[in-house]
Amino acid sequence: MINYYALIVAALSTLVVGFVWYNPKVFGGIWMRETGMTEEKARNSSMVKVFAMTLIYGFLIAFVLQFMVIHQTGAFAATVDIKDVDPSVLDNYMKAYGNTYRTFQHGMLHGFMAGLFFALPVVGTGALYEQRSWKYVLVAGGYWVVSCMIMGGIVCAWK
Repeated sequence: MINYYALIVAALSTLVVGFVWYNPKVFGGIWMRETGMTEEKARNSSMVKVFAMTLIYGFLIAFVLQFMVIHQTGAFAATVDIKDVDPSVLDNYMKAYGNTYRTFQHGMLHGFMAGLFFALPVVGTGALYEQRSWKYVLVAGGYWVVSCMIMGGIVCAWK
């Protein structure tokens, strides 16, 4: 049931979103001012490490998102611990409903909800303790809302 290709592509999408989102002509300038990041600091950082960790974190998020956006995983989960379950029950269910709600748009909807109701509050809570501005919360949290939307769409639609 787990489609690792979809998870890898979803993780890669966070880099694409980041390249656009954090471009100085989009939200990068605001983010740099709000975090105190300078061009010199950015040049001195290990971008290989940053990109690698972004991919790893994106993969972990995509892994969890699949359980939120693909409703059929609930059918599998409901039968995991049942001994002597008739396999035809699950087979028949999947034949009848296996692709129901398996669209990019549906995945984006659930990805949006995950981003808005989970990722944004996580970023916002951290920002409170770090005494960061609301601009920072909107830029950094907005990145994760958009990333979760795209990841949810990819994971849900990829069959």
